[in-house]
Amino acid sequence: MARTAVVRPETGLGDTARGWWVTIALTLIAALTRFERLGSTTDGGMPVFDEKYYALQAWEMLSNGTGIEDNPGYVVVVHPPAGKLLIALGEVLFGYSPLGWRISAAVAGTLLVLLVIRIVRRLARSTMIGAIAGILMIAEGVTLVSSRIGMLDIFLTVLVTGAFGCLIVDRDEVRARMATADAAGRVAVTSFGPRLGVRWWRFAAGVLLGLACATKWSGAYLMVFFVVLCLGFDAAARRRYGVRRPFAGTLVRDAAPAVFALIVVAVGVYLGSYAGWFASESAINRHAAGIQVGTGGFFSFVPDALRALWFQHAEVLGVHTHLTNSAGFHHPWESKPWTWPMGLRPMLYHFSDPAQTTGCGQSSCVRAIMLVGTPAIWWLAFPALGWALWQTVTRRDWRYLAVLAGYAAGWLPWFAVLDRQMYYFYATTMAPFLVMLVALALGQILGRVTESRERRDTGLLVVCLYLGLVVANFVWNYPILTAMPITGSTWQQHLWLPSWR
Repeated sequence: MARTAVVRPETGLGDTARGWWVTIALTLIAALTRFERLGSTTDGGMPVFDEKYYALQAWEMLSNGTGIEDNPGYVVVVHPPAGKLLIALGEVLFGYSPLGWRISAAVAGTLLVLLVIRIVRRLARSTMIGAIAGILMIAEGVTLVSSRIGMLDIFLTVLVTGAFGCLIVDRDEVRARMATADAAGRVAVTSFGPRLGVRWWRFAAGVLLGLACATKWSGAYLMVFFVVLCLGFDAAARRRYGVRRPFAGTLVRDAAPAVFALIVVAVGVYLGSYAGWFASESAINRHAAGIQVGTGGFFSFVPDALRALWFQHAEVLGVHTHLTNSAGFHHPWESKPWTWPMGLRPMLYHFSDPAQTTGCGQSSCVRAIMLVGTPAIWWLAFPALGWALWQTVTRRDWRYLAVLAGYAAGWLPWFAVLDRQMYYFYATTMAPFLVMLVALALGQILGRVTESRERRDTGLLVVCLYLGLVVANFVWNYPILTAMPITGSTWQQHLWLPSWR
């Protein structure tokens, strides 16, 4: 069917000096909050909470020169090497010290703010709304704490957010290419529409998703969601430009390249992260083929190294699958995914002995690191999700749908394994997408430039009041996010809900 209307090319928001100055200024503010007193809080000079695994394993990967753990005494080597290699980069610069095992996380957390600003700026076609997202991201508690501790979640989050941003740019480039093909009369040559050529941004997304999976396996959930999202973008673009069979065209023209870029490339990057394991003679289970696992059978054509790696992965998977509540594994700070959207059960990473802590003006003080989302942001999760769904259904707003896909990918898969021991820090990947949803909604409250001055001023007032509330809430929570010394009574005042205790 021929189109009856002329489709105007859809372009992204062009980079401007103002846009980049705003981005840089907010990123510098984020860096101050992420790096300030970064190495000051330890457990007697040693890592706190799960840092004790990752900081030590990263140091071993650095010390043995293989880039892989090779100490069979580690019974909790349960994550791929990429995230620990990033921690090791900091230890190269600052040694086995709090600053050394945390600085890479701080860099990643700062970069996350920059990414969210640029992504929202492109989604909303507005530097103002991008800046609003940046302020919210700076004041978001979960990613702040994750940026100041030597664990893996902030690396996973920045990688999947970067992959999401690449797909948003790819969407704009696809529509620009479709506009070019339309102008040249190539859209209607076949019922499937034109070929779109090499898409480097989608390829970059695949690389980042591979690194995400090489940091924590949960990155695979987002990879699946993002493949579907990318193909949805392609189908919508072909339909917009009048391709006679847009969905069939997507399957014929786009599905295989998408699978290659976002899955095959990602798997290749994932295997590449084990280069040190393949090269090592002493890596854990490196020579399992022929010992723990046979060499014959249907898969005998698979090289021994890959069979051994498969066995190693099965061993790691066994640790994860048996770490369940029904098997008797419980933790006082564990939580289930239905509590994550509003942060109803935070995570206490560190709590000092009040009798040995000073600095608050009293004889005994508290220094604590609690992973808790800023309530002024997280407690709006369900209204924000409801509004995003409404906008998706009633207005077919692709921006909300795209961000919802990212949020859902970080949240919904965990409902399939409810018996597993889980923690609130698994929700770190949800934080940037929640901020994007709130920022897009605030952009609608601001209103369009074509609306009346009174409407715009009222919207600006509401948005400014809300941002002021968020910043005030963040400042109030800052001591328990960064282990500043406070009195015992002040600590109790920070525990707003019974489930926070």
